[in-house]
Amino acid sequence: MISALGVVIPVHGAIEPVLPLLDALLGEGVPDADRPAQVVVVDDASPHPVDAARLPEGVEFVRREVNGGFGAAVNTGIDHLTTPLALVLNSDLEIPPGFARTLVEHAAPWQPAVVGCRNADHSGRSGYAARVFPTTAHQVVEWLVPLAGLRHLDLLHRAVGHDMRAERGHGMVPVDWVSGAVMLLPVAQVRAIGGFDEGYFMYTEEVDLQKRLRGQGIPSLYDTDLTVLHVGGASSGGELRRRRWLVGARMRYARKHRSVVALRLGLTAASAVNLVWQTGRRLAGRDVDPLGAAREELSLIWTAGRDLPR
Repeated sequence: MISALGVVIPVHGAIEPVLPLLDALLGEGVPDADRPAQVVVVDDASPHPVDAARLPEGVEFVRREVNGGFGAAVNTGIDHLTTPLALVLNSDLEIPPGFARTLVEHAAPWQPAVVGCRNADHSGRSGYAARVFPTTAHQVVEWLVPLAGLRHLDLLHRAVGHDMRAERGHGMVPVDWVSGAVMLLPVAQVRAIGGFDEGYFMYTEEVDLQKRLRGQGIPSLYDTDLTVLHVGGASSGGELRRRRWLVGARMRYARKHRSVVALRLGLTAASAVNLVWQTGRRLAGRDVDPLGAAREELSLIWTAGRDLPR
């Protein structure tokens, strides 16, 4: 048993897609040496409550009465841990045999630290789980529709904040932040800064957490020798709602750590470029709605996140 490790898996929705992950952690074929000391599943007020009887033996189950989003669910799970390390896993992951034990062993010389690893989809495409702290320039470049077809280029990857040095690195690579799909966290240090900021409902909460931990001298590292399969988007809902959560979260992060005014102005300028680009495509016969897209973008820029706690 990995005595130092507790696993936290937030869930919002059906439990069936999560069962293979739980089986990979605690199933009959898993050696004792690969089993975490605790596995906590947090039902974040799913519309149809998770049936705890469906969970494998050894899983601790907690149901939240209010859907607070990813960070709130992880905080709830960490509150139930008695271990010094917490491994946060998205519910839609597929992990290789011995994953938890290997990650803890690789991270041991660096502790206390936040540690993540590579993730990829079933086609082998990278999720670029290692990134640099976001800037206004990163998010403006990402907002520009004319550049969408060029995002396979290294220049564009770097321009939106992907850490390509880590992506092509070996061993444990220090980075600014790692994706929340897989995060090994030092529990005492996370609790000391108040855990995840629950003002983020979805997206950017792991960036904010690692930014605050960095201020306390806690590094983030990327384990390039481990890879998980990540489907992604399991609980995001429709695209417009997903974008509203994302933009709202970025506004909150900018308000806390940079300048929300600069971000709104930069994205507005990018939307003006998008309008000109889409108008040209419309004149060329493409089935696009330049004004409709511009209205949607501007609504997101100037209203998303205003209803979130400050």
